[in-house]
Amino acid sequence: MESTLNYIETLTAETHKSESEVIAMAIETGVKQMWREHILGRYLRKEISRFAAIEQIGIDWVEFAEHQHEAVLEDLAWARSS
Repeated sequence: MESTLNYIETLTAETHKSESEVIAMAIETGVKQMWREHILGRYLRKEISRFAAIEQIGIDWVEFAEHQHEAVLEDLAWARSS
């Protein structure tokens, strides 16, 4: 399995960006992902409205989470009925 350092070195070489640019982009990407997960969690726990979630992270992510949530609920229902 590749190490983080190998990923950074490869991205630096293949994107022609400096190591600091690659690291900054990685941090930004990670923070955005963490924010999406936070908002989706709040939405699925009914702490915020669908509208608020869409405003903060976009309809595509909200619809994706809704479909995934429905699939999990269907799986649980199937498991309980078996």
